[in-house]
Amino acid sequence: MSFLAIDIGNTRLKWALYDRPLLGSEPHAQGAAFLETIDRLAEGDWARLEPPQRMLGCCVASDAVRHRVEEQLELWDVVPQWVVSSAAEGGVVNGYDHPLRLGSDRWVALIGARSRMQAEGRVAPVLVVMAGTAVTVDALGADGRFLGGLILPGHGLMLKALESGTAGLRVPTGEVRDFPTNTSDALTSGGNYAIAGAIERMHRHLRTRSGAEPVCMVAGGAGWKVVPALQLEHELVEHLIFDGLLALAAERSRKP
Repeated sequence: MSFLAIDIGNTRLKWALYDRPLLGSEPHAQGAAFLETIDRLAEGDWARLEPPQRMLGCCVASDAVRHRVEEQLELWDVVPQWVVSSAAEGGVVNGYDHPLRLGSDRWVALIGARSRMQAEGRVAPVLVVMAGTAVTVDALGADGRFLGGLILPGHGLMLKALESGTAGLRVPTGEVRDFPTNTSDALTSGGNYAIAGAIERMHRHLRTRSGAEPVCMVAGGAGWKVVPALQLEHELVEHLIFDGLLALAAERSRKP
């Protein structure tokens, strides 16, 4: 049963087509599009695909963007299904004060991390980092309970805020350095270290809370920019949201 996974973020839509919804499966087709161009998917990349029999997506963009994607999905005879955060699913218990208000991307990423740990037979708390337009740093107990997390601006948003609110500063093309000696390097290093510092602080909180060394999984389109500044062991996971969508689809298919 072919399966289409869709991840709609704040900037881009990512998609992957699998032969079946099974964690660990490799997609036989995948791609990405900026939100400004999604109205061309049906006549572009998707026109050459084998029609999927099932679809499950995660969307943090506006309802208008989601509706535009659903219009493109009319290319096939497939019912659009979108993940909504819940009290418990995919082996994760939602500890948010109001579970339905947890962003679906964070929820799916937590389920993806939990599923990876279970598939590999590992038992440990997990720090789940999603680095994109925004950065989220979420703590997952070894028992699968979501304990809470942080939301902070991504590197690009930090730099744009400085550019718009400070005279004479422009978005830099600098390098990350221990002791920056020019403005471009200072801005680039400051943004990277701010994100890395938030991750390391939450890592300490989770280690203290759980009494065990947490696994740190970093994902998202800007994950590769974050990890060089991290002073803790970490795993760069390429498609954590797709892992979560695969795990959810597989679990739901087993239910009567």
